Order: sequence, then C-alpha cells, then structure tokens
Amino acid sequence: MSLFEPPAAGIPSTVSPSGSTPSPLADRMRPETIDEFVGQLHILGPDKPLRRQIERDELGSMILWGPPGSGKTTLATIVARKTRSDFIRFSAVLSGIKEIKEVMAAAEKTRQYGRRTVLFIDEIHRFNKAQQDAFLPYVERGDIVLIGATTENPSFEVNAALLSRSKVYMLSALSTDEVQTLLRRALGDAKRGLGGQHAEVSDDLLRQIAVFANGDARSAYNTLETAVAAATRDSEGRAVVTEALIEDAIQRKVLLYDKAGEEHYNLISALHKSVRNSDPDAALYWLGRMLEAGEDPLYIARRLIREASEDIGLADPHALEVTVAAMQAVHFLGMPEGNLALAEAAVYLALAPKSNALYAGYGEVARDAQKTMAEPVPFHLRNAVTGLMANFGYGKGYQYAHHAENKLTDMQCLPDNLKDRRYYHPTDQGFEKRLREKIAAIEEWKKKYASAHSEGGQGL
Repeated sequence: MSLFEPPAAGIPSTVSPSGSTPSPLADRMRPETIDEFVGQLHILGPDKPLRRQIERDELGSMILWGPPGSGKTTLATIVARKTRSDFIRFSAVLSGIKEIKEVMAAAEKTRQYGRRTVLFIDEIHRFNKAQQDAFLPYVERGDIVLIGATTENPSFEVNAALLSRSKVYMLSALSTDEVQTLLRRALGDAKRGLGGQHAEVSDDLLRQIAVFANGDARSAYNTLETAVAAATRDSEGRAVVTEALIEDAIQRKVLLYDKAGEEHYNLISALHKSVRNSDPDAALYWLGRMLEAGEDPLYIARRLIREASEDIGLADPHALEVTVAAMQAVHFLGMPEGNLALAEAAVYLALAPKSNALYAGYGEVARDAQKTMAEPVPFHLRNAVTGLMANFGYGKGYQYAHHAENKLTDMQCLPDNLKDRRYYHPTDQGFEKRLREKIAAIEEWKKKYASAHSEGGQGL
C-alpha cells in the first residue's frame, strides 16, 4: 500500500496481507464508529465539541494525550473512516525527516487539487524538535490537519509553536467497567472477535482481567485472547477459560480484588489503619496486596499523601515530603520499579510520630465556616492597594511584627465573633512538642503584655 493512499490505507484489516494469519484481537475489535467507542465521554459524549467535529468532518489539528490503551489510535481510525480527506498514518518510531518531507510535499499538491490531508502521527513525542518544526508551516497554511498521539505530557514533548496551533484532548485510562464491557463485546462478536470460538469466561474472571489491565484495553484483549487460545475444549466444543489459564496469561496469581468494589475499600482501609497504628509490617503487607492485585499505584500514592497530613501532620513535617517524593518516583519510574518508593513511604509513615491535630483543627474550621456568620476581614488586616481604600481605613491599625522586639504584637487576627477560638492543639509527639512549647510561650507573652498595657500598644 502506498503511504499516500486515501482513508482505506489507514484502516486496519482483520487479516494479514497474506490472508492467512488473523490480526490480534485488539486490532480486530477496534471500534469503527463513535457509537462503538467505549469511554472518554468527557470529549466524545453527545454534543461534545470533538464528537461534533468528527461527525461533521470539520477537524482542526489536535493532540491526543493519554495512557496506553485509552483509545488514541482507535479515535484516529474512526476519523480515517469518517473523513472525506486523504488520511495518512505516520509512525514517529519508523519515520525520519526524509519521509516527513515526502508526506508534506504530497499534502501540498493534494491541497492544490482542493483536497485536504489528515495526517495522524502515532507517538509524536518521539520526534525531536527539528522534526516537529518540519510540520509547522504546513499546519499554518492548512495543507494538513495534524492529529498527534502521545503518552507523554505534550507541554514538555511537543514544540510550543505546534502546540499553540493544536487543541489538546486528554484521554483517561479506561475504567474497570469499561474494559469489562469491551471484553464481553469481544466474546460475543463472531465476525471480528471470539464469538466463533464458543469461549466461556465467567464475569468474575473478566473483571480480574480488566483489573489487571489497569485501564489499558489492548492489554486486556491480549490477555483474553491468550487465555482462550490455551483453553481446552469440553465435550460440547466450548473453550472454558479457568482461573489457572488467566494466571498463566498474566503471569501472576489472581488475587481477590476489585478496584471499584468493596475489596478496594477494605484494603485501602487496612493500609490506612495499619499506618495509623504504627505497624510497618501490616502496612507493607496491605500495600503489597493492593499493588500485586493491580491497583493504580498513583491512587495509593495519593492516599499515602493524605495519611501524611491526616495522621502525622506536624509531628513529622518530613512525612509529607517523603510521600510526595514517592508519588513523583512512581510517575517517573513507572511500575514495578516504583513499588519500592511506595513501600518506603508506607514504612516511614507507620514509624513516624502520630498527630491528628491538623486534621481535627481543620475540621473545626470547616464547621465554623459553615455555621458562624462570615464576618468581614478586619480593616487592619486589609491591604490598602489604592488611595481610596486607604481613605476608607484599609490597613489602619496594622502592626508589623518584624518591627516588634520579639516579632510579636497583640494584634487580633480572627474576626470578633471568633477572637478567642483555638483550632490547632499540638500534641507532645515529635516536632509538635516544640510547636506546643512555642504556642505556650506566645500565650504567656500575650498575658504579660495584656497585664502591662491596659489597651493596645506596640510589641513588648
């Protein structure tokens, strides 16, 4: 096939060029219309702009950014079937500057004949800046409509000039339910899927495949296809897929886990409470149970960050740093390399001094914000950014703490209806012990100041 053939050239076929070997299941089951597309309702739902553009064949240049198996190439294939323009697929892995120039020259000629060229570039982030620059004048002149697909953040991997001329659409990893829907569709489709093989897979096993796929439809299809191919036929000719076959296909044991169901919440609760109870062994175990069952590591990282603030807080301010660093390590390294960063964070939190003073204090603040009158900010705490505001008294009476001998003044900072309210009550754990001593010293100073001055004045 020529690189410059019209849409059909960009549409995958169900068989190889020789006609003998079927294409992978993931390729055969690729949706052919938007209505068949599963997921990404935030950009492809009814009346969404991108959906309308595709249906009306009024496309502009765009970047599709999302994790593997989220539907980037599928979306481009749907465009290929829908558009009346010449559609060209271009791989950043296999192509260089010579091929870019050939494609651009052909697109320029095509436009002279009144036809538009839609150019799909898979893994556009693999092109260097110079190669990306080669597309820019053709995009600006309208010779091509560029559709780039990338798993990397386009802010860092796509030229700013090219990015400014394209609309970025962020695709999300598919949910467990969405992946399971795709697997059921594959089992029931006799033409493109596995329907002709009379495969039987229980809903529980389909869900386990979907959980392990972690939002990647291609990975789920591959697992299902491998398991069905290895299944033994029963007396009625059915290919019955067992748990053992699934374990062989994914090369790991199937663990009881459902990222959207009760077991998900049970395990994260066990991890959280083990950390709170200062049990590093239990924390490691529940963390491992979740990771080995296919839980999203960034979800765990988010929960650990929350624990650092909720159960440790200022008893060990470094806890938040450790958990944020673990999240960044997971994002940078991926899995399974990132699992040790999460393990390090979980053990650190378990052994850190505990305090829920911040958690409790903020809870009281939230209740007061809801239940008490929202008094205006006192004038002495407002900035007089204009002369008019100064004339109205903004900033009048403000006491600049740095000008006071002990960096302390008797200035009231809470509104009148809450002036004596205490929200933060530090414990005697870890660093909070020093903070409690500091607060006690400040309160003692204020008492002495109040007794030495019958009314407002300068810092002591």
